Formats: sequence, C-alpha cells, structure tokens
Amino acid sequence: MPRTPNLNAMPYFESVVRRGSISRAAEELSVSPSAVSQQIKLLEQQLGVKLFRRTGRVLTLTLEGELLAQTVGTALRMITDAQANLGRTRTARRLNLRVSPSFGVRWLGPRLSDFVAQYPDWDLRVDAAPDPTDFDREVMDLDVRYGTGNWKGLHTQPLVHDYVLPLASPDYLAGLPADDPLSTARLIDSARAITQWDYWLWHNNITTVANRKTILMDRSSMAIQLALDGAGVVLESLALASAELAEGRLVPVTPDIPVLRFPAYWALCPARFTKRRPVRLFLDWAEKQAATHETEVAALISKHGLCTTDITPETQTLHPPNQ
Repeated sequence: MPRTPNLNAMPYFESVVRRGSISRAAEELSVSPSAVSQQIKLLEQQLGVKLFRRTGRVLTLTLEGELLAQTVGTALRMITDAQANLGRTRTARRLNLRVSPSFGVRWLGPRLSDFVAQYPDWDLRVDAAPDPTDFDREVMDLDVRYGTGNWKGLHTQPLVHDYVLPLASPDYLAGLPADDPLSTARLIDSARAITQWDYWLWHNNITTVANRKTILMDRSSMAIQLALDGAGVVLESLALASAELAEGRLVPVTPDIPVLRFPAYWALCPARFTKRRPVRLFLDWAEKQAATHETEVAALISKHGLCTTDITPETQTLHPPNQ
C-alpha cells in the first residue's frame, strides 16, 4: 500500500512551482531557502522521483513534477475555497435547513416565501434529503424529519401532525361500489409512510380480498399524484394532501371512519443548537405556520363531516422510514 505523501511539503512544492525559484518561495512562505530545499528533498525521497531539474540556478519541472504540480495546485485551491465557504457559512446571517423530501416539496415549500418576507436579510439553504443530518460532520442548523420522534442524543420537538385517511379522485371513487368502495379499489401505499394500508385496515377491522390490487410508491408525492391521475385510493396525510382535498381534486373514500391523527414531523438538532438565533427564528415561524395548518385541516375535516382519533406512531407495526 502506498505511503501517505508528506502533506506538509505540498505548499512548499506548490510555491516553488508557482514562483519559479526556491528563494522566491522562501520569501513568500516566510521561511529560509534551506527549509524549502529540505522539504522538496524529503518529498522527492518519499515519492522516489525527481521533481525538478536543476541547471545552475534555474529549476524546471520533470515529467513527474508536472503531474504532481497539476494535482497539488488544484487540491490547494479547492481547500482554500472550501475554507472560505465554511467561514462564510458559519458567520453570515444564514439558516442551513434539511427536510424530508415530500414534506419539503408539499408542506414547507409553499410557505417559505413568508419566511423570506419576514427575514429578508437572511440567506436560506434548504436541503431536501431522505437521510437525517449527521450534525457532527455536516454544516446544518436544523433538520425537520418524518418519524416517531425517537432520535437519541438530539433535541426533538413535534412540529406537524399527520391526519391520515383514504383519498381518491372523484371520478375514481364514482366507479367504486358505494356500499364497500375498498372491496374493488386498487390501494396505493407510500413505502416510506408510517401508516400503511395493512395497519389502517387492521386498526379499523376491515377485511379485504386476499389478492387485493396494490401499488407501492417510493414517495408520498408520487403516491398522491397517482391518486390524482385516477389510478387508485391512496392512504395519505393531510399534512401533504390538504390542498388537493380543499380543491376537491381528492375526496374522502371512507367518511364514516375516523381520520388517524398523530405527531409525524419533528424538528431536531443538538440541544446546544437551540440557542442559535436562526434556529430560534425558524422554529418560532414554523410553529405559527403549523398552528395555522392545524386550523385549516380542522376546517376541512369538519367540512367533509369527518372526525379524528388520536394514536401514537409507536402503536403502528411498520418502522417509520423518512418520508
């Protein structure tokens, strides 16, 4: 296995290449010419190649030196740029936020313009990703994650509730038996949802045919679109599909069965991050948005003659991946 190169010597080598002589490199680096020469010698010994040809006082790169110079120059510029970006990220008026993808697109996205309007001097970076943040390795202030709230070692607080019920397009529902619509319906599941059809049917003591037709989608946004296209009945949350219900593009399939309600979207970060001003600002804003959303959902539920029942995510049999 090749030995790790002498990284301490790389800035010396790069400076000699760029400045064209050991003395000028020494002046730039504020060291003695002999110190520069020693670092170049050690690097050549370790690599087992000559990096420079010396003709009197003139230095020219060998072929091996040319190859190394191209790589070292690029690498040092990348490190310098990254260091500058990290400095700007940590000191600027900036919020770095990660969210679950479907939540980011369907719930947070339509509301972010309000946050920007309230805090016009803040820069905002939103990363929609399925995997939670590794706060020890990533520059991120806050994560809004779908799940049960069980993230050990992190501060967690519930933000948005799920209201889960079967939904379908009006045309698709019209083609189902009025007395038992789920008996012939194609059931659409989101693979990443906490509440899936198996649990919902069991919870409501509903038996369907053993060979029922199903569709399993990777994301809720995809499952909702499939229902809008009239492909089946989706079991979905009003955290993500309230606009479609409000507009009448999706309608309840089983209005006599209570809507399942439970905390599903959580803000999480290391406890010490809660003292950061951007985190406090965003959480205060998000809590107000969530309260407004709850009021809107309650109105929708009342409009359609529905009722709700509270459950805990832990009672459901499937593990809650990221939605």
